Amino acid sequence: MKAVFLDGHSLDQGDLDFSDIKRQVDTLDIHPSTSDDNIASRIAGYDIALTNKIPLGREHLKGSGLKLICVAATGTNNIDLRAARDLGLVVTNCQGYGTDSVAQHALGLMLNLSNSMLRYVQAVSTGDWHKSRQFCLLDYPIQELAGKNLGIVGYGTLGKRVAELGQAFGMNVLVSARPGSSCIGNGRMSFGEILTKADYLSLHCPLTNATRGLIGASELAQMKPSAYLVNTARGALVDERALIDALDRGQIAGAGLDVVDGEPPTSNNPLFDKIRPNLLITPHSSWGAKEARQRVVTQIAENIAAWRGQRPLRVVQQG
Repeated sequence: MKAVFLDGHSLDQGDLDFSDIKRQVDTLDIHPSTSDDNIASRIAGYDIALTNKIPLGREHLKGSGLKLICVAATGTNNIDLRAARDLGLVVTNCQGYGTDSVAQHALGLMLNLSNSMLRYVQAVSTGDWHKSRQFCLLDYPIQELAGKNLGIVGYGTLGKRVAELGQAFGMNVLVSARPGSSCIGNGRMSFGEILTKADYLSLHCPLTNATRGLIGASELAQMKPSAYLVNTARGALVDERALIDALDRGQIAGAGLDVVDGEPPTSNNPLFDKIRPNLLITPHSSWGAKEARQRVVTQIAENIAAWRGQRPLRVVQQG
């Protein structure tokens, strides 16, 4: 049984233990990354392909000899699932591995925004504190999370974990009904009402045709001028040009993003045209705690073991 990992560097920084996977296969070859031109040749002769973001289309899969595709992530949009089904391949993914990592990152963005952390760190590094006439600097606004309204859009496992952490800080959690849904109740508020009441709006919903551009000019205009937007879900949930306009005009207080529309970002992405003190951007790293990445390895091993016993654990598609 031979397995190949096409983009191991996207998961492993030399700090993970792959022994669980190695116990399930005779051979595990790990490539740091794989170019489009090399995909077909690198999967040829292998039974199992592991991929995080490397695309596997019909042109790669046909005649490859693969039997199992293990996606080292939750999303499977990089796999041609129709082709996999036609060719009898099993496709599995990983689920829930980064809940705590992403949730603490979302709260970290909120904390940094509420404490003007970036501005204060920069003030220290430029020597402003040394020039102070008193023991402290209070040049930039600081506010407590306690008592603020935390609006959650996307109340799955991750959204619920962010809500728990927010409550630990004394925040009032407001859960949004599915945007556009008339099913309001059971502790959920309409999306429109959440927009007007949230002091911190945190996005945790998947990217679909219905949620693409979920936060645009109209939605930003409904938010409080003192509100913050936090997105650790998918970049395309937010109209980035509308967000920049809202930030530059003071329509909202700030935003914290771990994702952008198109990653890595292009040079013409408006989010990066200048430094904005009310905008924090991290490089899609919220999921990257070592513990979370090790869970991916463990789940892949479990999926391979279950597949060999004809009982796939996390089947996206049965060939």
